[in-house]
Amino acid sequence: MTDSQDSVITARQDDTTSGPRRVVQVGETRYTLLGTAHVSAESATDVRELIRSGEFDAVAIELCDSRHHSLTHPDAMGEQDLFQIFRQGKAGMVAASLALGAFQQRVAEQSGIEPGAEMRAALEESRDASLPLLLIDRDVGVTLKRIYHNVPWWQRFSLFSGLLGSVLSRQQVSAEEIERLKEGDVLESTFSEFAAESASLYTPLITERDRYMVLRLAEDAGPGRYRHVLVVIGAGHMKGIAEQLEQPLPADPAAEREALDATPPPSRIWRALPWAITALVLTGFAIGFSRNTELGWQLVAEWFLINGVLSGAATLVALAHPVTVVATFFAAPLTSLNPTIGAGFVAAGVELWMRKPKVRDFSTLRHDVTELKGWWRNRVSRTLLVFLTATIGSAAGTWIAGFRIAGALFG
Repeated sequence: MTDSQDSVITARQDDTTSGPRRVVQVGETRYTLLGTAHVSAESATDVRELIRSGEFDAVAIELCDSRHHSLTHPDAMGEQDLFQIFRQGKAGMVAASLALGAFQQRVAEQSGIEPGAEMRAALEESRDASLPLLLIDRDVGVTLKRIYHNVPWWQRFSLFSGLLGSVLSRQQVSAEEIERLKEGDVLESTFSEFAAESASLYTPLITERDRYMVLRLAEDAGPGRYRHVLVVIGAGHMKGIAEQLEQPLPADPAAEREALDATPPPSRIWRALPWAITALVLTGFAIGFSRNTELGWQLVAEWFLINGVLSGAATLVALAHPVTVVATFFAAPLTSLNPTIGAGFVAAGVELWMRKPKVRDFSTLRHDVTELKGWWRNRVSRTLLVFLTATIGSAAGTWIAGFRIAGALFG
């Protein structure tokens, strides 16, 4: 798709489909963009009928590898090593994915329609017709990380607390939320009220994904590779993708696509902050002992008590095993002085040891997390809560105890 290749775009509403369709001709390849509603039986029917028409020799869908795996392997969570999830720092992303999945399940139960039914229809029909299936969307974890890094740090807490609050609410999914799902997927509908007023959120959530999907089309279904490609996307992405297809793309789309796949590294300040805090606390202990042995031991005791009590008490919120609570109490003051390991990791490890999840916990996980109390009932999700609460408690303890030390020395 270079400057020398002509592209022609036409838009039409076809009487045979419920959603909008646009046709883009680029060189010898025609791309039919089908705008679907993610909560719509009609959209699934549109996909099935179009693929069965025999017009297409490839199908591209708005899914990434991980979501494709979730659709084809509903019990995929059971295949993961929870200990590795905690060690690799992926617990927060897994919890967010579970929360989004819970929201999707609630929508399905209330509307009678599984969100993403049109994607499932595309999977089934392309397999039956022996057509190549192209996964063109960016990984949901990468999108969440780029959202996190793109918004100012002071907005991150309200953003993600709003996300978790909305998907974990006991209330029924509102008609407005279901309507939003007709334009975008679960991720987009959840963030829609923020994205409309925030360019820093809209860019990684919508604009970047539009560009990413076009780049994947250029890589996997470039002009001349297929005669006619059906592109199944949410209706909210149709305008952006159509406009992108009208523009010449780089000769090497993979390079730009890889840049959009990259997760921004944390700033040097944030990487250095844990080590700086450790140095300041240890310096505070040293100053305290240099002034008075009693003062030094007082600072050490306050550090251990504040850090330990807040971390241990936080795991009680997750109904952690008593041994986990005690272990967290003793571990948190030490892990807070060691940036290479966190209190959450220790707490989750002990919880897994004391209450190893059973096969049933993995098999019922997706259903259990649709209810707030289910997060505590299921051993898998409860271990995630133990990790998160211990981490938050330790962070709070570090700052509070740090200020107490500063106050005792310089107040």
